[in-house]
Amino acid sequence: GLGFNIVGGTDQQYIANDNSIYVSWIKKDGAAYLDGRLQEGDKILAINGKELKDLRHRDAVELFRNAGCYVSLKIQRRLQPQNGPVGHGGDGESGGLPLAAILVPGLALAATAVWILLRYRQRM
Repeated sequence: GLGFNIVGGTDQQYIANDNSIYVSWIKKDGAAYLDGRLQEGDKILAINGKELKDLRHRDAVELFRNAGCYVSLKIQRRLQPQNGPVGHGGDGESGGLPLAAILVPGLALAATAVWILLRYRQRM
């Protein structure tokens, strides 16, 4: 198999009012574990291009069982809070700031500091 278990679906909601499919467990030394990209708690949006919207749990399981040797997953990463255990917001959507909102201003400040340093050194 793929080396992980899933939970969720229209008939077995993992999160209230959310029919999505989530990774519940990753088998140590299984395919997903060895690949290293999938994490417990990730929401699986699609497998091999097929969206996992409004499926019963067993229908989702069948898609995974029949996925073949090469599997492509589209996932939504569950965010971890700074302190405390991993949690999910409960609405099925990720929260927090996008990475670009942190990196872009930081890079702009760094570039400005380098520019100022170079200008200062030229005047000496």
